[in-house]
Amino acid sequence: MFPTDTPVPHGTGIVHIGLSNFHRAHQAVHTAAALASVEGPWGILGVAPRSASVADAMAAQANRYAVVEISPAGERVVVPGVHTGTAVAARDPQRVLAALAAQSTRIISLTVTEQGYTIDPRTGGLDLDHPGIRADLAGATSTAVGLLTRGLLRRARAHGAPVTVLSCDNLLGNGDVTARLAREFAAALPADEAGDLVPYLHTVTFPNSMVDRIVPATTETTRAAATRLLGADDAVPVPAEPFSMWALEDRFAAGRPAWEHTGAGVPGAVFTDDVAGYELLKLRLLNGTHSLIAYLGALAGEDLIARSAARPSIRGAAERVLHDDYRPTVRVPAGIDADDYATTLFARWSNTALGHRTRQVGSDGSLKLAQRIPGPAAEHLAAGRMPHHLALTAAAWLACVAPSPGFDPGPHAAAMAEPARERLAATASGPVAAHVRAALDLLGDPLPAAFAERVVELFGVVVRHGVEAAVAEAAGERRAA
Repeated sequence: MFPTDTPVPHGTGIVHIGLSNFHRAHQAVHTAAALASVEGPWGILGVAPRSASVADAMAAQANRYAVVEISPAGERVVVPGVHTGTAVAARDPQRVLAALAAQSTRIISLTVTEQGYTIDPRTGGLDLDHPGIRADLAGATSTAVGLLTRGLLRRARAHGAPVTVLSCDNLLGNGDVTARLAREFAAALPADEAGDLVPYLHTVTFPNSMVDRIVPATTETTRAAATRLLGADDAVPVPAEPFSMWALEDRFAAGRPAWEHTGAGVPGAVFTDDVAGYELLKLRLLNGTHSLIAYLGALAGEDLIARSAARPSIRGAAERVLHDDYRPTVRVPAGIDADDYATTLFARWSNTALGHRTRQVGSDGSLKLAQRIPGPAAEHLAAGRMPHHLALTAAAWLACVAPSPGFDPGPHAAAMAEPARERLAATASGPVAAHVRAALDLLGDPLPAAFAERVVELFGVVVRHGVEAAVAEAAGERRAA
């Protein structure tokens, strides 16, 4: 058994859906810090939706694993011994539903990525036409929303004890979004089920939260580092940067861990009524800029974010999109210095030891960019300004995942996961303007024709002349010349 400073949790009070690297390096580590300061019944049952690989490996290691914090200054290891068990929803749905419904479960948390929420981009609500949602309304548990809501239905029928549902994904107003999805699912259930669940949902709290830590995919290098630091083999270590931040509303229906305490290598969580400010700061300045670095880097042949950010042209484009396009649209929360925050971001992206890949950051762009482009772009356009580098972000994303025939975006772009890839490929051989409009329509809110035209121009420069020329065009250098 790996050594850990975390006290043994007094029971399982949290069921977490999504046994991802991010959960294991963020919420689990913050929970370890909380339990080291204030003990309590806050053990975590980690639920993998489908894949059993991590769950089974953790079970074989007494539910422990290493978080390897990596920076140019060196490595350190943290073992957050907070998981009391693991489960796989696809393999044992009844066990998971029983855990969600257990009276001892006080918090149900989620990290299932933007795609896991089965949101209809046209309405921002639940995609009732999604095959998984249709199956879940009929009694299955194939989606995160279906699993969560059927677990809540069991609670309502068994005892009605209060519980908190805590989304820890990169969605603006993630708690509000999750509440809406659960209520829309409940309303679509058969009358007898809806009659039991809908009133109960009024007692469930859905706090908003902002999560921030760069957590790359595990590699053999990570495993070797964990073995060296632990003195034992770890099948599922997690690499992470030293930085971690968590801001959330203090709306918990049945208590919570003392997450405000510092420890286990992370600072205490910030409890605030201004989660929206933290969310916009992160989703736009960090995530939005990160996306541009990833797409430009992949198109330039770079596998790693740090190498991409080290290229002067990409660094310059990142600085412009952050300071010119994103920063004016964000109200910075009290106590945060925007200049220091931006400086810290570039230092994090330049962590050459971390090995964060462009393909990972650039994946699921149609879902991620919907949170990052339409809002700030609309603000600038309404004020008579063209956000050139937001348009460059859209153009670079499209060039990566659905390029024009004859253009090769390179292996790192080709390796990006993109749920809309086939749909976009269907328009790639037609007029560029129609192709761009199809892509922008996926991002949700309609954007003015002038923005689409700018994306068309920059997309054309990318596929005809390459990244350097497109960056120069966005900056006005080619136009001035």
